[in-house]
Amino acid sequence: MSMVKRIFLSILAVMLIVVIGIIGYVGKIYFDVKATANESYEAIERTDGSKNDSLDYESGEPFSVLLLGTDSGDLGRTEQGRSDTMIVATVNPKKETTTLVSIPRDTYTEIVGHGTTDKINHAYAYGGVPMSLSTVENLLNVPIDYYVQIDLKGMQELVDAVGGVDVNNAFSFNYEGTDFPIGKLHLDGEKALKYSRMRYDDPDGDYGRQKRQRQIVTGIIDQLKSIKTLTNYKDFLEIIGGNMKTDVPWNMMQSMVKQYRPALKKIKSDQLMGTGFTGDGVTGEQGISYQKVEEKELTRIQNELKEQLK
Repeated sequence: MSMVKRIFLSILAVMLIVVIGIIGYVGKIYFDVKATANESYEAIERTDGSKNDSLDYESGEPFSVLLLGTDSGDLGRTEQGRSDTMIVATVNPKKETTTLVSIPRDTYTEIVGHGTTDKINHAYAYGGVPMSLSTVENLLNVPIDYYVQIDLKGMQELVDAVGGVDVNNAFSFNYEGTDFPIGKLHLDGEKALKYSRMRYDDPDGDYGRQKRQRQIVTGIIDQLKSIKTLTNYKDFLEIIGGNMKTDVPWNMMQSMVKQYRPALKKIKSDQLMGTGFTGDGVTGEQGISYQKVEEKELTRIQNELKEQLK
């Protein structure tokens, strides 16, 4: 299993909204959810000290979340690792829209707080979640209010816990002995993991893989909207509690129950696009692959996110 195995991870501030929205009204379940939220909570101090603390969540003001999938804690790794999946989610209940924007892990940008220009996923290796947040905020020129970090150790079980996910596959391929035909597919955890890992046979390369990652995220959210998920909610909470960290506090999750559920009526997906080039690494390595994002494309994504957050 390569680092790409961790890609699927992405979910979850958005998922938190759905979880609370679905099960937050049930007595005993309420306390189970609260315990999981407390277990997963981990506040951070950002590299640049930025954070918008004036947002009015009680009135349903839009907010943003950085979803990080990391390759630490797997295959015996003890080092910090890198963030191989980065998705910015904006949640806007008034527009009844949640937007997911994937950031290519090889995006060449300033690493805030490290004094270098490098692949954006190296920010996590250099400075963990705080440096990743500051770097993404600097690149996109929008406030990132919260983060959700997930390692992939429990993601296969997560898909199984919600009953599998539905995707619409654009082209047929075989990956690690499993066939994925064209059309609508229902995937269990093992197949969803493979579906979201394949890259080299995709005509769009890593961008195609990122699109399939967002399909998995959307599929989990769609499943969580179903009342049947309540039958195995404890499995779901156990997976979340053991594999996720976030600075979304419990009192805010409670406020999401009513104010933010409308944002899940429409889930939009987008992709920050770049052009590949090779260059020298910060420690002198040669022939490193990067993605350069042109100003026009960067402005397009910035404006889209600002429109959702204004």
